[in-house]
Amino acid sequence: MKSWSQVLFAILLLTHHADLQAQQEPYPFWNDIRQFKTSDSLRPPPKNAILFVGSSSFTNWKDVQDYFPGYPIINRGFGGSSLTDVIRYADEIIYPYKPKQVVIYCGENDFAANDSVTASLVFARFMKLFTMIRRKLNDVPVVYVSMKPSPSRQRLMPAMETANEQIKAYLKTKKRTSFVDVYHKMLTRDGQPIDSIFNGDKLHMNKYGYAIWKKAITPFLMK
Repeated sequence: MKSWSQVLFAILLLTHHADLQAQQEPYPFWNDIRQFKTSDSLRPPPKNAILFVGSSSFTNWKDVQDYFPGYPIINRGFGGSSLTDVIRYADEIIYPYKPKQVVIYCGENDFAANDSVTASLVFARFMKLFTMIRRKLNDVPVVYVSMKPSPSRQRLMPAMETANEQIKAYLKTKKRTSFVDVYHKMLTRDGQPIDSIFNGDKLHMNKYGYAIWKKAITPFLMK
């Protein structure tokens, strides 16, 4: 017969295991979303702001507000995310803020995650996200920042350029939309990524890369 100490030990083990399971992400990036929720509860985000949403190029732009003084910005980029992730968490990181404008940077990781992902699939995912935003937020203006040409992902550049063009053409058919072409602004004259605007990983940008983005994005932001 087990002693009370043995029973108590077994209960503690089961409780610890349950706690670990609870801490695990039910879906990828759930912990990032939970951190956003915690941040919002401690410091409510500005109302009628411009929402930046997407992957790590926004996540790493920690001082994005300094680049755009006079434009209240909520940054909800979460690193490594794909368009499917942004779609999954739209209820948590897009709609509640009721932004006056949505700026999207996403799609690059879709290609990097799986070699079978095509430009047409990424375009279809973008259309789904765009349709969801328009359905929930009526006619809120949407800005799409083109996928960038990262040196570490040069093999993906042709597909990304194709998807960029498809998204650009699609947005031309929609009202209150803008397409920001940072792709070509980040290339040398011979069509190679400008190495000096990236960090050592050759994927994420340094301040010189973000300076290019600031110049490209600013004309499309709403006051």
